[in-house]
Amino acid sequence: MTNFSQAIQKSENEVKEAQARIQEFTSRLEEAQVKLAKGQDITIDIENADLESVHAHTKLMDANIADMIVGLDQVTAGFSKDFDQMRNKSGWEKFVGIFSGSRADSIRAERIREASVDDKLHDLIAKSDVITNLLRGQLGVLEEQKTKVETNLTGTLAEREAIVAEMEGLKQKINDLDPEIIRLENQIAIEQDAKKRTKLEGELAKLNSQHNEMVQEEQVKLAKSQTLERYIEKGKTWIDSLQNQAATQMVLINKLETDTKQRVVLYDALTKSLKTAQQQDVAHRINEIGVQTDKEAQQAMAAIGSATNQRMADMLESHEDNMVFARKVLEEKQKSDERFARRFEEVIKKHDNNLYS
Repeated sequence: MTNFSQAIQKSENEVKEAQARIQEFTSRLEEAQVKLAKGQDITIDIENADLESVHAHTKLMDANIADMIVGLDQVTAGFSKDFDQMRNKSGWEKFVGIFSGSRADSIRAERIREASVDDKLHDLIAKSDVITNLLRGQLGVLEEQKTKVETNLTGTLAEREAIVAEMEGLKQKINDLDPEIIRLENQIAIEQDAKKRTKLEGELAKLNSQHNEMVQEEQVKLAKSQTLERYIEKGKTWIDSLQNQAATQMVLINKLETDTKQRVVLYDALTKSLKTAQQQDVAHRINEIGVQTDKEAQQAMAAIGSATNQRMADMLESHEDNMVFARKVLEEKQKSDERFARRFEEVIKKHDNNLYS
């Protein structure tokens, strides 16, 4: 991750762009809702609300972040080599040991004290935190936009329900008029008296006028209902999209947090391993010195050895708890890695095969 700062800058720009597009899409739905409340036509607004550009940019953002996470995994895997180098004596230390074992031990102890694994791990965890903060910020925007859309959608659903009810009422009134119109038409057909016929024709014209007005009103409400239906479908699709995006963010966050736990476990294991090696070296030297001392010195060394053994016993007893915790973290990592791999198979394949364009 030599270009980590550049990658983070790129991701920050992509996150800002994705957030802008997400907010713009939600704003279009909100503007349509305002126009709808004023009785204005929102058909054009709904048709222009295109999700494809939002999805395309969000996919690019997630792929770039996933690529960085894979890179952090590669760096973490490389720590095992550093651990081995710190546990074992270097070629120079082995050479010096031929002439002076104590000098070789001193050189190794100095090298361990100056080892930079601690700094590297803290740097890696810091990078994980930077990415996590980006993802949490994006997740917050997604949840905020989802709440806004759900609020608008609730009002629109209620409005369409009311319009559908009004349409049903109109349809019933139209159906009720049809028999009356047919009755008047039949009466007019057989009526011979001009005065009565004229009166019946007036009644029929009035009913036809009412019928036409209600049919026209039904058509207007039908058009509005259809527009609301498209708005509702667009809103539902957007909510579903926001939920899927949020799920992706949570998968990425979960993997990073689990990986961070594992890195802490690795650092703890390294520290204990080095301490154990140093304790064993000290105990070995105490034993060699004890053989060459008198009884009083032997008793003193025995006391030191007993204390060392006690510390070693304490450490070994605590080893079980450490192993249980480590295994739990590894199990959590395996699960998060599986979820990550399912969502970002293309990113992993590209990274493993170095297929960068």
